[in-house]
Amino acid sequence: MRRYWRIYRTFFVSSFARELEFRANFFAKILQSIVWIAFFVLILLVIYGNTDSVAGWSRADSFILAATIFIMTSISAAFFMSLMEIPQQVRQGTLDFVITKPIDTQFWISTRRFNFDQIGNLLAGIALLIFGLAQTHITPSANQWLAYVLLVAASLAIYYSFCLILMTTGVWLVRVDNLWVLTESATQVARFPMDIYELGLRRLLTFVVPLGFIATVPSSQLVRQVQWNMVAMGLTWALVALLASRWFWRFALRHYTSASS
Repeated sequence: MRRYWRIYRTFFVSSFARELEFRANFFAKILQSIVWIAFFVLILLVIYGNTDSVAGWSRADSFILAATIFIMTSISAAFFMSLMEIPQQVRQGTLDFVITKPIDTQFWISTRRFNFDQIGNLLAGIALLIFGLAQTHITPSANQWLAYVLLVAASLAIYYSFCLILMTTGVWLVRVDNLWVLTESATQVARFPMDIYELGLRRLLTFVVPLGFIATVPSSQLVRQVQWNMVAMGLTWALVALLASRWFWRFALRHYTSASS
């Protein structure tokens, strides 16, 4: 474990040095992220300017929901953005060098680059969460915070696994860079409460395709009563997703033939 921590620290430092080479671009990307979040909040304000509730979710509740998705996606993009480079590495043959390194390939391919421009998204998400809670006039209990943190961690695992599986298909399909758009589409769906959908679709997006666990279910733990059965289900989904993505990555490596083959 200590060895992997030293390796990750090296990855982190090299990523920081790379950002310092283009400082103006770094601050521009942070500003762009904050502006994009502000634009989404403006959309919420417009929607709730004509109604007090959407499918049982108040404006403050929706702020918490939006904050949750921003926090989850910013952490995921910060730590695991290098996943989107898998197809490029397959095409260029640089994945060959990763395979030959004395290190777990999934760890290397997942954490090689830290994306510092997500700091803006994370800070804006935390600020929006605090603002939303202040608007609800609710002080979450320790159990509510525990359930929320556990489910946000579960959503990170589910989202990471989805991204890994999607990008790993590049071992066979090679040019699948644009599939990254599907991950953004998933977060677009998860950005809105699952309650706006009809019952059948809501159950599908919660119990079959677990998009509900990305934001709606975690957020509901803060604005409503804790549902420990949903927490357990979210953690189960996270474990299943991690095991499935791990198996799929190792399966893909067994069938990887190298760019020079």
